[in-house]
Amino acid sequence: MFTRFRLPRCIAFVFVLLGVGYIPTRLAIAQQQAPDPEVILILGGSSDRESFAAQLALQQPQLTIWVSSGSPDAANIFRQAGIPSSQLRFDRRATDTVTNFTTTVSDFKRRGIQHVYVVTSDYHMDRASAIATIVLGSQGIAFTPLSVSGEHRQESQLRVLRDVGRSVVWLVTGRTGASLKRRSLTR
Repeated sequence: MFTRFRLPRCIAFVFVLLGVGYIPTRLAIAQQQAPDPEVILILGGSSDRESFAAQLALQQPQLTIWVSSGSPDAANIFRQAGIPSSQLRFDRRATDTVTNFTTTVSDFKRRGIQHVYVVTSDYHMDRASAIATIVLGSQGIAFTPLSVSGEHRQESQLRVLRDVGRSVVWLVTGRTGASLKRRSLTR
């Protein structure tokens, strides 16, 4: 009976060792190789985030702006700020915070991007950073969080843990669980 439980414990131990060492090592290497962000990633949900990113892009015009599921006014906000359309990438594939990262990470890897600004609201940053650590970090992409002041609310730790779990599932299986949400809505 003792040996029956040893293999799963050994597998779990190896998984924990890899997870604890692998992602932080990849993040450290990416940070060393690309100390300055190369792209601005805006997590959709608020035009305040887009306005903030537009001001940042005016200060750093070499950066491409990736808008992941942005607000309906996003294009107008950037046009009014004088950001050229050639500097913008609109990505409407994401349906939530986890997929903001999982849908864009392969694009970043393909382009050799190793460091990303992550722009989101201050109340949302803990969850976004936790997800970014797993999704971007596992792919060797560092990130610098930039918070936008907004609503004075706080996300529950349960929500953070849920999305960390979904990110780990994505890391292992390539699936985020977002399709389950759509199925439950159609029933």
